[in-house]
Amino acid sequence: MTKHLKGIAASDGIAVAKAYRLIEPDLSFETKKVTDIDAEVARLQAALEKSQSEIEAIRDVALENLGPKEAQVFEAHLMVLGDPELVGQVKATIESNASNAESALKEVTDMFIGLFESMTDNPYMQERAADIRDVTKRVLANLLGVQIPSPATIREEVIVVAKDLTPSDTAQLNRQYVKGFITDIGGRTSHSAIMARSLEIPAIVGTGTVTADVQQGDLLIIDGLDGNVFVNPDEETVAEFETKAKNFADQKAEWEKLKNEKTITKDGKHFELAANIGTPKDLKGVHANGAEAVGLYRTEFLYMDSAEFPTEDEQFDAYKAVLEGMDGRPVVVRTMDIGGDKELPYLELPKEMNPFLGYRAIRISLDREDMFKTQLRALLRASVYGTLRIMFPMIATLQEFRAAKAVLENVKSELLSEGVAVADNIEVGIMIEIPAAAVLAHQFAKEVDFFSIGTNDLIQYTMAADRMNEQVSYLYQPYNPSILTLIKHVIDSAHANGKWAGMCGEMGGDQMAVPLLVGLGLDEFSMSASSILKTRSLMKKLDTADMKVLADKAVNECTTVDEVIALVEEAVSQL
Repeated sequence: MTKHLKGIAASDGIAVAKAYRLIEPDLSFETKKVTDIDAEVARLQAALEKSQSEIEAIRDVALENLGPKEAQVFEAHLMVLGDPELVGQVKATIESNASNAESALKEVTDMFIGLFESMTDNPYMQERAADIRDVTKRVLANLLGVQIPSPATIREEVIVVAKDLTPSDTAQLNRQYVKGFITDIGGRTSHSAIMARSLEIPAIVGTGTVTADVQQGDLLIIDGLDGNVFVNPDEETVAEFETKAKNFADQKAEWEKLKNEKTITKDGKHFELAANIGTPKDLKGVHANGAEAVGLYRTEFLYMDSAEFPTEDEQFDAYKAVLEGMDGRPVVVRTMDIGGDKELPYLELPKEMNPFLGYRAIRISLDREDMFKTQLRALLRASVYGTLRIMFPMIATLQEFRAAKAVLENVKSELLSEGVAVADNIEVGIMIEIPAAAVLAHQFAKEVDFFSIGTNDLIQYTMAADRMNEQVSYLYQPYNPSILTLIKHVIDSAHANGKWAGMCGEMGGDQMAVPLLVGLGLDEFSMSASSILKTRSLMKKLDTADMKVLADKAVNECTTVDEVIALVEEAVSQL
């Protein structure tokens, strides 16, 4: 019997495939005494050998998709598996204590982990502790006969089912095989949803129960247009959604015709439609969808996809690839935005009650100036290969912007004194995501070259509502008059000082928001590449004078988000 689940439509598209549960298994076990020592040692050996073959497979995929540096971590795991001292002690513990393999493994590896973690003055040995922990988990899973999921090794068409997906999980997803994903938690602006739109695969988040309702291998239909999931559907339902998928493909083909056109409104005004990207690989989608610029390059994925801090040359290569790949079209690069839900295993961040309000983004960069300078050196070296715009995230005060700008100027002077060429037309701006900066935009606009409004955080901070929390998701209101008023102030402040204002939050590609943003005078709209063509299609129908009247009504006359939505729906229905 077909089971129907409802969630939040986070990324457009329809897919039919088997479920792949990306869920950590239960690794609890009982400590037991064994009578057949030889059999227990043989069981351990079999688990070690299976673990080795699994890690070798993951290493090979990492080598192919990510490169030799990222594959090194799995070489370290193989060294742990082959360490005669560690493995020998586990076998000796089984033999001397008549322990089952699980308890012997944990006893010995806990001792090694504790030993290495205590070496606080030796980062290399502390990293080995993490390697041992990872390897132990895999061997334990094989002893218990349960599977540790590995998205990097998926080799058949699947729909991933998970409680949530971390940025590192989504970075491993191979679009050739992963046709979509569904999660228990999250919203349209969670990182998993944003990555799904970058990968151009359908996604439904916030279902609440999908991990409980779906088993490995169940046939799934995922409707990313309406937020519907069907588990083990009958033939009639499959046929219905195959037709819907074809209709959506036909619609996309119509939008495709606009790929090489400029974004011009009905009355002839041009707006810049840009793409948000996470890696140089995303340029394929940027070009396929006719983006006129890159409005947000999330450089933190360089850090998150690496086992250690990326070097200056590694960063330079990535930035150069994007700038060259855009053939002179602008590229807005956001400096490292680590923190909140984006962690680095090799950067020890303090445990905080409110990490989204804590030590993150520009706050880390200004505190860890060595790390910040490495990134800025790489960016400035790459600047001669295209049109670079640098953006600082999480700016709350003018002092922070001035401090970041000063570091940038110092790095530029150092490079020039070394004889390194640096472009002389680099615009430097800030991401407006903290209400304090939005309110003071008229002062910031005197010193920055541009604003890019990061609505994902601006909305949650303004409404005091965690965008990842389903209990308060009703307060995540992009069209609330208070949000629109802040956005209007930012845009007006930019224009009053001869500067431009863009938007790189997900609201920039929201079809309900676009008419309002056109009316408010937003200059640049940056969004997931998959949203560009349908936004260009919508903009061709809009008259800027009419949209200005619409936006003024929304800001000055509407008192609730429902009133704004009704206003926009009425206006769009008449296009």
